[in-house]
Amino acid sequence: MTVSSQRPNIAHWQDRVDLAAAFRWTARLNMHEGVANHFSLAVDPDGTRFLMNPNQRHFARIKASDLLEIDANAPDTLQGPDAPDPTAWGLHGGIHRACPHARCVMHVHSIFATVLASLADSRLPPIDQNCATFYNRYVIDEGYGGLAFEEEGTRCAALLTDPKKKVMIMGNHGVLIIGQSVAETFNRLYYFERAAETYIRALQTGQPLRILSDEIAEKTAQELEDYPEQDVRHLAELKAILDEEGSNYAT
Repeated sequence: MTVSSQRPNIAHWQDRVDLAAAFRWTARLNMHEGVANHFSLAVDPDGTRFLMNPNQRHFARIKASDLLEIDANAPDTLQGPDAPDPTAWGLHGGIHRACPHARCVMHVHSIFATVLASLADSRLPPIDQNCATFYNRYVIDEGYGGLAFEEEGTRCAALLTDPKKKVMIMGNHGVLIIGQSVAETFNRLYYFERAAETYIRALQTGQPLRILSDEIAEKTAQELEDYPEQDVRHLAELKAILDEEGSNYAT
């Protein structure tokens, strides 16, 4: 019996397992921020009920059964004994209320994405295949206003109205990724951090950049969007590694 087959009687179990695996792997890649940062996943048709990590829990310890189920339309959630982090409620609740296409939302302060977000020009030019993945597919938030309480969540959600743009480079803050599933969103998060690292390291050389043409950048981005099942297989392999190691993420 694999670890992931030991299923408690909890709703949305496979979603919980996938999200827990994403937390564990994000910690392993050192893309976490101690006991801060949050992932969420909608579990109802209109997207306003969502799973999210418990308050102040390290990503490396999160299990499927730990995840909170939250109603974005119930502000008294913050008064309960299992209340989520208020900044998580503000940011993720705001996005799930306003952006039904954002089924999964992942926000981190990973190093290279945050360095990019700290530059006066936070654009990501298409200098390689990973960078081209995001060509014309991100927005830049220029209006950082402090911790992401409810007002910040509403403001950020207003920047994600175009379903084509699934990455928000949060100026002076970090990055926020949206998608239809855990696999899609985590895969996008992984490759955005890789792309940001490539760009930042290229800048460090001080040499001129070899930037792809708009035509080739868009062609590459579209080809990668249409590439079959890479995100699903990526997450499946990560879960297989965790299972082989005896991880308790799926409990």
